[in-house]
Amino acid sequence: MRRKLELVHGSGNVFRELGRPDADVEQIKAVLAAQIIIALEARKLTVRAARELTGIAAADFSRIRRVKLDRFTIDRLVAILNKLDRRVNVSVSVRRGHKANVPSVASAR
Repeated sequence: MRRKLELVHGSGNVFRELGRPDADVEQIKAVLAAQIIIALEARKLTVRAARELTGIAAADFSRIRRVKLDRFTIDRLVAILNKLDRRVNVSVSVRRGHKANVPSVASAR
């Protein structure tokens, strides 16, 4: 028996799909963390070797590898990438989202 599968296109942000309030920030942090992990693996660095190279705590690299990113800011993740000799280029695209509960402004005359 064959079932026809329905193809559903997502938003491109899994955190938004899950209804997370800071979905865009979480997505950016996840992308940056993935790039840190790629940099570590490309150089075959353990967390201790990464600490020696960058001065960043080995525990921080362990958190990044486990994707425990709540303690990290976007700028800190960028700084870690920079210490790993990686440069970050950012491109921003702003689109109108779902209507928020924004009160309408009435003009006073």
